Amino acid sequence: MSLTLTVDGERWRPHLRSVAEAHPGLVPVVKGNGYGLTLGRLARRSEWLGVDTIAVGTYPELSEVAQRFSGSLVVLTPWRPFVDELDPSLAPRVIHTLGRVADVEALLARDPRARFVLELRTSMVRHGFLARELWEAADRLRQHPGARLEGLALHLPLGQGSHLGEVRRLLNDAVAAGLEGLDTLWVSHLVGAELEWLRSAYGDFTIRPRIGTALWLGDRSALRVTSTVLDVHRVERGDVFGYRGRTAPRSGQLVVVSGGTAHGIGLESPTGESSLRARAATLARGGLDAAGFVRSPFSIDAKLRLFAEPPHMQASMLFVPGGTRVPEVGEQVEVRVRYTTTSFDRIVVT
Repeated sequence: MSLTLTVDGERWRPHLRSVAEAHPGLVPVVKGNGYGLTLGRLARRSEWLGVDTIAVGTYPELSEVAQRFSGSLVVLTPWRPFVDELDPSLAPRVIHTLGRVADVEALLARDPRARFVLELRTSMVRHGFLARELWEAADRLRQHPGARLEGLALHLPLGQGSHLGEVRRLLNDAVAAGLEGLDTLWVSHLVGAELEWLRSAYGDFTIRPRIGTALWLGDRSALRVTSTVLDVHRVERGDVFGYRGRTAPRSGQLVVVSGGTAHGIGLESPTGESSLRARAATLARGGLDAAGFVRSPFSIDAKLRLFAEPPHMQASMLFVPGGTRVPEVGEQVEVRVRYTTTSFDRIVVT
């Protein structure tokens, strides 16, 4: 009676190995909900892969992984002076991300032996130093000869063609700033060919690719999500049902399945798609919603069924029209989910 993620270990583990072998210096990203697999499981799997460093998203996530992974821990969210002080036993393992001149001074005043990377502001325009700020940061670092600069960090946008021109410009700015001991580049969202070019063009740098989705979720055929059928009820056209007293549009079956808003079912984030096709799909979904018919992620006999009403917290109610096979109570049905926003009741790795 649960929403279950089943991982085919015989497929998943070789996939993880192949990604690690194809990306020297790999830094697995272990953040958020652990890509649906949980932070602890991904931390243990990173230890199994033999990497020396993983990246978490935020400082509170450190406690979820520190006891399960023995190496260094990069925090992707930039450090700020209001971040709580680290446990002294954990501090030597943590690599902070700095993106403002003021924070360079503040971090080193708090901990002169702190490890950190300097993030450069890319075309994402999210965090990081501009070229002129990098010069100022370099000047501040020269006043702290014991500072432990671990390299530069680049977080690049997705799906905008080659990033090599932008990377070359940013690295030239960094080299010109005169940062001492600069020999490592931590990068996100570069593909294999771009990484190879980077290693060839900047042979003096160690390249550390930070990879999350392509590592943990890169072989979707190894992942299967299922829901349990909890109840089935016959309804006739006009019958009233549900929290909001909806009426059945025609005769059929109400199928109650495990998985609701508490799991992330039925919750949407803004789409990143901007094509005409994507916009048309959004309009179509809006029309269905207005009419009270919304396609669910639950699939019965390879067909996505409609929500009978908005999902409940722990369960969802589907409408299956008459003349269609109705699943039995206890049967497992397939669910299409967004792994980074879904929490599962059970995770089974075979």
